[in-house]
Amino acid sequence: MIPFFRILKWLVIPQVAVSLFFVIQAVKLFSTWQDKKIKYKILIEKNKNVFYPETFKIFMQAPCGILLTKAVLKDLGLKERYSEVKIYKKSFFDLIKAGCMNKNQKTRIYINEDFK
Repeated sequence: MIPFFRILKWLVIPQVAVSLFFVIQAVKLFSTWQDKKIKYKILIEKNKNVFYPETFKIFMQAPCGILLTKAVLKDLGLKERYSEVKIYKKSFFDLIKAGCMNKNQKTRIYINEDFK
C-alpha cells in the first residue's frame, strides 16, 4: 500500500477497498484454471492428427482464448499456422459493438464429435 496514511488517515479505507477489488478479480481469474486445462486438452486431442482451424473459432473472440490458441499451436508444433486461425478473430471495433449491444453475454462451447 502506498503510504497515503501519512497525509490523511482516512485515505487507508479507499486503498483497502481498491485492493480488495483487485484480489477478488485475481481469484475469479485463477478459478477458471481448471476450465482452461480442459479446453486445452480438447483442442490438443482434436488437432493432434489433422489440423482443423475452425475448432479454434470460439476461442478467438477473447484475449484469454487467443493465448490458449497460441499455446495449443505451439505445443502441437504448428505455430506458423496461426495465420489460418487468425481469420476468426473479430476486430476491436466489432468486439466493442457486440459488447455494447448485448449486456448479458455468455460463452458456450459445443464439442462436435465429428472432428475426432
